[in-house]
Amino acid sequence: MTMSSFSEITAILVLAAVAGVAGLRLRQPLIIAFLAAGILAGPSGLGIIQSYDQIELFAHIGIAVLLFIVGLKLDLALIRTTGAVALATGLGQVVFTSIIGFFIALALGMDAVSAAYVAVALTFSSTIIIVKLLSDKKEIDSLHGRIALGFLIVQDIMAILALIGLATFDTGRSAQAAPHVAMALVIVKVTVLILGIGILMRYVLPGLLKRLAASSELLILFAITWALLVSALCDRLGLSKEVGAFLAGISLASTEYRDAIGARLVTLRDFLLVFFFIDLGARMEWSAVGDQLGQASIFSLFVLVGNPLIVLAIMGAMGYRRRTGFLAGLTVAQISEFSLIVAAAGLALGHISPQTMGLITLVGVVTILASTYMILYSGRLYEVFSPWLGVFERSNPYREAQCNDCFVMPRVDVVLVGLGGYGRELAENLLERGRQIIGVDFDPQALDYCRSRGIPVLYGDMGDPETHDGLPLAHARWVVSTVRNPDVDLQLLRHLREKGYTGRVALTARTKEEAELYLRANPHVVLRPFLDAAEQGADALTGAWHDLYQETDWPVSFREIRIKTGSAFAGHAIRDVPLRSEAGVSIVAVSRAGRVSFNPDPDFQLFPSDRIVIMGPPEDLRQAEALIHRVVDPATEEETGSVSLVEARVPATSAQAGRTLEQTGFRQVYGATVIGIRRGKEYLMSPGPGVRLEEGDVLLVMGTADSFEQLRQDFEL
Repeated sequence: MTMSSFSEITAILVLAAVAGVAGLRLRQPLIIAFLAAGILAGPSGLGIIQSYDQIELFAHIGIAVLLFIVGLKLDLALIRTTGAVALATGLGQVVFTSIIGFFIALALGMDAVSAAYVAVALTFSSTIIIVKLLSDKKEIDSLHGRIALGFLIVQDIMAILALIGLATFDTGRSAQAAPHVAMALVIVKVTVLILGIGILMRYVLPGLLKRLAASSELLILFAITWALLVSALCDRLGLSKEVGAFLAGISLASTEYRDAIGARLVTLRDFLLVFFFIDLGARMEWSAVGDQLGQASIFSLFVLVGNPLIVLAIMGAMGYRRRTGFLAGLTVAQISEFSLIVAAAGLALGHISPQTMGLITLVGVVTILASTYMILYSGRLYEVFSPWLGVFERSNPYREAQCNDCFVMPRVDVVLVGLGGYGRELAENLLERGRQIIGVDFDPQALDYCRSRGIPVLYGDMGDPETHDGLPLAHARWVVSTVRNPDVDLQLLRHLREKGYTGRVALTARTKEEAELYLRANPHVVLRPFLDAAEQGADALTGAWHDLYQETDWPVSFREIRIKTGSAFAGHAIRDVPLRSEAGVSIVAVSRAGRVSFNPDPDFQLFPSDRIVIMGPPEDLRQAEALIHRVVDPATEEETGSVSLVEARVPATSAQAGRTLEQTGFRQVYGATVIGIRRGKEYLMSPGPGVRLEEGDVLLVMGTADSFEQLRQDFEL
């Protein structure tokens, strides 16, 4: 029974959906699932596909949208921020992989043209797959993640140049005029096209997009139309449709609407690319697969092992640590959709045979399957191979060298790991409390910011165990991680314990689930910025004093201020807060724990986290806020008010031996609290007042330096 085109495409999409679900369960990229769906739907499988022209049309539109988005989001700034390593690694890997791959193909008996296509296909890695995997692992902002994104952009640009070269070569070969004349004509066409698009970018497109932005549907429709229009124009000029889509994306990349357009087109891109991969799978020559297994295995092994080693060698020579080079190198251990697009273009031009196309596709399937697991378990792989990777690391990996000799720090209170948004705010508050901190991060902008605040910093990726060894832990009372990556945080906690670190550790959780995971690992503190901020937000939104914020003609305004923990007026009565005398404003309401007190009396005491509403002339409110936020001189370790624990032994000569805790008047006499008693091998925790002290008992006592001095009179400390 012959199926209609509609029913045929429906059946294909059902197969793709089922294969996609299976791929997700196996933690595989959807590219593999869609290729498998194409194989099942093709002549080698169920034979569902008959309407090849319709599927091919959808595939071409999908590729155009893909390249349009690549051009739209082309971020050359990322290459600049990762420095020369992005260009050097990207270009170096492309050059070395293509040269070595070309000679491997020749050695396997391929002709020069087929060998060239295979070599080029081996050089490109999938930006889509790598970004997805790194994002899932929370490594997209890591040092190796940023470097990988930088050289993937270089690869994408090289792929576009390869497509331009194919179009130029085909035009020169098929033209009736002399080849060099035809090539010159193509160059002229490209130049005129780029100039024309440049003029539109400068004078037409920004204003047009601004008018169309009033309707998001119309804006997206224009973006798709523009991509296909430039693609069709390039096709008419004898250039590649793919190049046209890429140029169309670049033409809109400088506008403020590029992110909105890109976000809306991603779903359409993913849907249309389904047909491209299904078409590839359906057209694979499976009759020749048996003969190609040997060649495919050799090329796959080269991509899986050779490509990472090339990146590792280049980055090592440039002064990066072996771990950074290894993790970045794993991201190029597969060939990409660009490889398949270039190969498909060569097949359409008659440059390569279907067998060669099938070989490249088979290598793509194998490398994408294997590299996915290599990236997912990159940390474990590094632990296994690390002893043999030292040859790729310079004796002084200066680009990641720790700057321990760049400053002199007699004492460090806090080692703050991660200087992102939350880390910076935490650093500011610690500085306000007089704590001496050192920051650790790999983001140059974050490091520059902290240096401008006078904060010593170390450059390093906390995912690297070698960075842990460079932390100044000797005198640090706290190690605080704001990285919010469970793998990195738990690895840091384990390493600190193995190193015998005796200070305290705080980890930062994003969700309740992460907080529970951290609590099982038993750090000293789990910070929960999102949950705490949500609680504070609820307090700010539920106060009855919102009725005070009404429009009025009177020259008076209201402002809410939260009393910080370190505020000079925390713990003071309102009469002791000189707002009226120094700033000319008054406190009209105080919100605490969801309850609001209007017109509090002068004896009302303010506590940290109270939200006060001040009233006064608008120009005076800012001065009053600065006064409230003034921080008191913080307590130090040496001050007698600092609370800590100490062990106190009951000697035979002590007058307290044989007396109960109640009879000793422990709290009244010594100003301290007995937390527990160790008697031989027995522990008595939270002892009651009737517990009698015996000779040789060891007490765990909580108190201040003053109370410990009192204890020395009757106990051995």
